[in-house]
Amino acid sequence: MAERAQSPIGPLTHRRVLNIAIPIVLANATVPILGAVDTGVVGQLGSAAAIGAVGIGAIVITSVYWIFAFLRMGTTGLVAQARGARDPAETGAILMRALMIAFVAGFTLILLQVPIIGGAFLMAPASAEVEDLARSYLTIRIWGAPATIGLFAVTGWLIATERTRAVLGLQLWINGLNITLDLWFVLGLGWGVPGVAIATLIAEISGLMIGLWLCRAAFAGNAWRDWPRVFDRARLKRMMRVNNDIMIRTILLKISFISFVFIAAGFGDVTLASNQVLLQFLHISSHALDGFAFAAEALVGQAAGARSVRSLRRAAWLSSLWGLVMAGGLSLAYLAGGPWVIDLMAKEPGVQAEARIFLPWVVAATMVSLPAYMLDGIFIGATETRAMRITMLIAAIAYGVTVMVLIPFVENYGLWAGVLVLNAVRAVGLGLYYPGLEHRIAHEEAHASRAGA
Repeated sequence: MAERAQSPIGPLTHRRVLNIAIPIVLANATVPILGAVDTGVVGQLGSAAAIGAVGIGAIVITSVYWIFAFLRMGTTGLVAQARGARDPAETGAILMRALMIAFVAGFTLILLQVPIIGGAFLMAPASAEVEDLARSYLTIRIWGAPATIGLFAVTGWLIATERTRAVLGLQLWINGLNITLDLWFVLGLGWGVPGVAIATLIAEISGLMIGLWLCRAAFAGNAWRDWPRVFDRARLKRMMRVNNDIMIRTILLKISFISFVFIAAGFGDVTLASNQVLLQFLHISSHALDGFAFAAEALVGQAAGARSVRSLRRAAWLSSLWGLVMAGGLSLAYLAGGPWVIDLMAKEPGVQAEARIFLPWVVAATMVSLPAYMLDGIFIGATETRAMRITMLIAAIAYGVTVMVLIPFVENYGLWAGVLVLNAVRAVGLGLYYPGLEHRIAHEEAHASRAGA
């Protein structure tokens, strides 16, 4: 109790961690619902090409936007630290910098839409009908780039300020409006594939407007338009370094998981299908554990900003403890109900049988991934992103070596072993860096104490 009372960032309790994490878990749960509705609505048109076009278009535009997801993580860490340092003016300036980056990136994508869309179909060719419909979808969706990328910054700011209920409300609004407009535009007005794209575009733009309103505290004073502060060279340089490290780390992680799918395709349709089914379990795990990693980002970031190693340690411990509870619960659920879910998702007996064989690997991957997810959150909050970049590079190399060595002998077992190695190396690598993180905060704490004395 005394430790919590002495915390310079307020009481660090189980309730506080759950108040941050649970809304994120619920918000993430809404993500797959929208994709299912998009597919279901377009499916009512009776055109396989329309379904394929929306599927391909969504993958292309989501992948392009995903490159800028570093803005969410970087903004969370930097704002949390400014909040811990009791510097509200800087929290507004950080949001302004992030929004400026988002808008420049978004309008650049609009200007480059022709080569971007053309390049996408060179890499993933489709039938003439599917490509034509997908192009119409993408040329509408791309106009939402500034809003969608801007939402990364808004979400990061809200998480850093522990307003994750606002994040949940924002996600429900965007997805709810999108679904409503989907039904109206496609089934009511008969707009087809363009109707799906227009619905998403309107939802994204309205989401940014509401998100900015939710962040109105950042614009309450003049700090957000204090241009010497906003364009301060040292602060901008730090922000770019953090974002660059996170972007490289995230691209390496994405490449690793994309390669998982491509390599599985070489083992035949049954193995590819069973791995796709099992990947849905891993997606659920990552979405659920994200809530606790985000709690670590916010609380560790505040502790780092306040230069309190005791608070940092407690924030890391509490968020990781609840992450372990969630990972353990998911693993038990997969063991108990996984076979039933597999049979529900796949009707082909061969796919069902193979997926059941590899289900324990999903359970193992969930537990092995937990330390990696939580340490990611801790290091993002502390903005020790260089360690994340280096560790991810080593982990990606270890993954590549594992699959190259094992696949010729054990095929799909080697591929799943690669996933375990990838996350285990990430966890071990960041774990080795963690004492240095505490040492840095302790040094800053001692220096601040001497300066105060």
